Amino acid sequence: MTDAAGPARPSRPLRVAVVGAGPAGVYAAEALADQDDVPVAVDLVDRLPTPFGLVRHGIAPDHHKMRALADTLRRTLDHDRVRFVGNAELGSDLTVADLRAHTDAVVYTHGASGDRRLGIDGEDLPGSIAATDLVAWYTGHPDADRGLVESALARARDVVVVGVGNVALDVARVLARSPGELADTDMPQHVLDVLAAAPVERITVLGRRGPAQATFTTQELRELGHLEAAVALVDTAGLDDQSAVRAVARNLATLREWADHAPEPGRVSVLLRFFARPVRLEGTDHVTGVVVERTAVDAADRLTGTREIDTVPADLVVRSIGYQGRSLPGLPVDDRTGVVANEAGRVLRDGVLSPGEYVAGWIKRGPTGVVGTNKHDARETVAALLEDAAAGRLGPGGPEDDLVDTLLARGAHPVLLDHWRAIDDAETTLGATRGRARTTIHDRTALLGHAHPTPAR
Repeated sequence: MTDAAGPARPSRPLRVAVVGAGPAGVYAAEALADQDDVPVAVDLVDRLPTPFGLVRHGIAPDHHKMRALADTLRRTLDHDRVRFVGNAELGSDLTVADLRAHTDAVVYTHGASGDRRLGIDGEDLPGSIAATDLVAWYTGHPDADRGLVESALARARDVVVVGVGNVALDVARVLARSPGELADTDMPQHVLDVLAAAPVERITVLGRRGPAQATFTTQELRELGHLEAAVALVDTAGLDDQSAVRAVARNLATLREWADHAPEPGRVSVLLRFFARPVRLEGTDHVTGVVVERTAVDAADRLTGTREIDTVPADLVVRSIGYQGRSLPGLPVDDRTGVVANEAGRVLRDGVLSPGEYVAGWIKRGPTGVVGTNKHDARETVAALLEDAAAGRLGPGGPEDDLVDTLLARGAHPVLLDHWRAIDDAETTLGATRGRARTTIHDRTALLGHAHPTPAR
């Protein structure tokens, strides 16, 4: 029933499920919880037992200031309108239909966890891995494939990283750092041990275009020039570009400072090489090299090959050419763009608005922007949701029951806020045993063991 004042408010808060407890999800929950126009109760649902998504399992562990963003995100988890529900996977523990039955609206923020492939011969050889595999491993992601990564690192004297974004530089920097430089990170101990034993001597970072088209930030680039046990080198092609915008000009200036650097005995060489396109990976039972074609950019900014070919030795090849959104059961994700069709965050199914379904973050706009970009993005989506609620377009999604009760009845083991705090305490305690602020617990069974300890008999 409505009156002149507008739609009648429901007798209970608007129930909203936010799927994904990474930055986009937490920012969406924050925007919902901090407004007073519509009473809300938010379930922040994640398939992992731990929150914070790419802040925990994407930002490089040696970037302490950026990883400290988790301390800001924690405040939203403490909000009395927000409930963290971890270890609840959509597609196995829950379905989209379940969420729609238990809530009035769902905001999907599960990001873009897949990697883009090179699409060249030899890409599936042992020793060829995705940056997502390596990053998951060194950040202690429970799903990381330790065997894949650690076997590749054991023989990695020559490393080739394909891509010139910030993640590519993260990979190069982490592999080039000395054990002492990583000692104060929260990396799992087995990661530190494997990196310390890895025989890395040379790292080549390949970019298909010139340095003016690279997407890394100046801050990220400069870090390569201040490594304790490595020297930064650069292929000088394209460094004289005078048409670059200000941010790119700073990158070029940094690269020019390295132009006269030379390899140094006993130090890892990190070479940035531009106008270099991988055309195939060589090897039989393992990668041995990357065949590279020199490229050029024509007047129309089109990339062309020059047919100048050479081979870069490689025991390990890491592709870092972008992320790709992956579908969730029951949610339409475009295979080409990796995003869910939407209008200002409102989900479209077959071109028609789907009432009560929303997206935020990378699954909404694609894998672009920095962590902070998700804040504005989430606010736009939440504004659309609140507008729909105020207009009476969001009706009760189902019976007055509870999402967590349903999970428990199905034999699931949801991780709630107090459970997460127990994991958090265990990680800080583990870190203290080695003089560190914390050590990430990587094993899912161990994480759940701290969340749900078995009572002593």
